[in-house]
Amino acid sequence: METTHNIVKNEIIQKGLDNAMSYQDFRELVKELSKTGGATGNEQSAALVGYTKINESRMKRWDKTLKVSENDTKAIQDFKGDITWLVIAESWCGDAAHVMPVMNKVTQLNENINLRVVLRDDNDALMNMFLTNGGKSIPKLIMIDNTTGEVVNTFGPRPKTATKLVADYKEEHGVLTPEFKESLQTWYNLNKGQSTISDLIGLLKA
Repeated sequence: METTHNIVKNEIIQKGLDNAMSYQDFRELVKELSKTGGATGNEQSAALVGYTKINESRMKRWDKTLKVSENDTKAIQDFKGDITWLVIAESWCGDAAHVMPVMNKVTQLNENINLRVVLRDDNDALMNMFLTNGGKSIPKLIMIDNTTGEVVNTFGPRPKTATKLVADYKEEHGVLTPEFKESLQTWYNLNKGQSTISDLIGLLKA
């Protein structure tokens, strides 16, 4: 018999799914906001508007240039489950701009994976269920088994290699400086999405 906690949890996840949009709709939203000078989320600032504009350019580039190796393509296509990747994001999130095009590319290679996107600030209860070290870090991927409705895994906000880079820097310096954030963007560009692909394949094999 389901506990009250599980029922509430399932209802929150279902509400997130009901609120969700496709990756293509998310891209159209970011593109429109980058033109009109806006950003998603409760907070509006010149900085977030600027990040949204940068992210539109980043995602457009990754959507066009991201490559998946033959071995990785086979590993993705070998997955036989039936799942939804529900991703919590916002237009201004730098990590989302690098990671979400990879998620989309993976789902394009396997029709058994359904990619859906929700905005963090519009889905606070859902975000609070999937915190990272107590914080509302995004993007956060929630992997849901469509047959049972169970959450079987999560990913985010960054691939493991980038997560370690951030953790090591924080341990040494206490905070993430603008210089480090710039170096993290450089890492994403040099890595070309390959660490994210590897981690997402790991989710499928778990």
